[in-house]
Amino acid sequence: MRCPRCGAEVPPSPLSFKCPRCGELLDAVIEEPTIKPKGRGVWRFSSILPQPRTKITLGEGCTPLIRLRSDLLLKFEGANPTGSFKDRGMTVGVSIAKAAGASSLVVASTGNTAASAAAYGAAAGLEVKVALPDGHVAAGKLAQAIVHGATILKIRGNFDEALNYVLEKEAGRSYPLNSFNPWRLEGQKTIALEIIEEARIDNVIVPVGNAGNIYAIWKGYREAMEAGLVESIPRLIGVQAEGASPIASAWAMGREELVPVKPETVASAIRIGKPVNWFRAWRAVKATGGGFMKVSDEEIINAQKALARMGIFVELASASTYAAYLRLAGSGELSGSTVLIATGHGLKDPDAVARYLPRIIEVY
Repeated sequence: MRCPRCGAEVPPSPLSFKCPRCGELLDAVIEEPTIKPKGRGVWRFSSILPQPRTKITLGEGCTPLIRLRSDLLLKFEGANPTGSFKDRGMTVGVSIAKAAGASSLVVASTGNTAASAAAYGAAAGLEVKVALPDGHVAAGKLAQAIVHGATILKIRGNFDEALNYVLEKEAGRSYPLNSFNPWRLEGQKTIALEIIEEARIDNVIVPVGNAGNIYAIWKGYREAMEAGLVESIPRLIGVQAEGASPIASAWAMGREELVPVKPETVASAIRIGKPVNWFRAWRAVKATGGGFMKVSDEEIINAQKALARMGIFVELASASTYAAYLRLAGSGELSGSTVLIATGHGLKDPDAVARYLPRIIEVY
């Protein structure tokens, strides 16, 4: 484990999260990675993943890469077992927690992390506690957490306050699986490895909430480059909703400093005002010559409808990538091929489509 700020190194362990010297989140470093896929799903990349004694898996990974047009593809993470990309990280994180002897897990969540942790925790036979911002979690995601047997910790506030609760009140009680945990991000980097198997890409557009996934995708590409599978890393573009855009705002001002905001957006999965992984994400995007941008809620809603008319139902946070693509392509700021990372299925948030007027014809 290595600190990206001060360079300190610590031995890897299930609880190695922060640098003991400066407090920055640690990176899991693989020296001279060798990638030899074998089998199916996330764990076929075991050569660059942790090796717990028992793997808790529900068959995650191998999600479709859908071609929308000649130079545009969409990686549909809604095809994972609980309907989001979180399952890639949970299979690794929960496996490590189980191997380390944890009896319970805890997460703060806008919904997807709770659903995934609840399912994988149930598969592992572990107690799961999910801290949720009261009244701000989509019905589909809440239903998943409940049906898988998680204990709901109701937080009167937003996601950032729920995460503070986990860090301050649950430390030492339960094993934490939010994305400050580097082992969870090791599973999420397999998104990049799967894209590499199917296509050569110039740009990857990623929705940014707590900002761990865009870093994980960069890490996957970087390790693939070190292993000789690719010659370069695509330009990474992180997209945030206008009402929850602390990283994009800092990027626009040229300030490598996060100023937290009170988040508000229809895209609940990225309704986060103080992303814990902002520095990880910043480094990843900067290293690829990419950038961060923000899109309006109206653009996000229109993008969701447009994708649905192509046969792809994604949740609003995922639709932000198509909104960003339309704007960048329209202004001539994109060249080459692009992948949109659609992080969650539209059925996660059924209430989001209540604003659309259905075509109903009474025939009987």
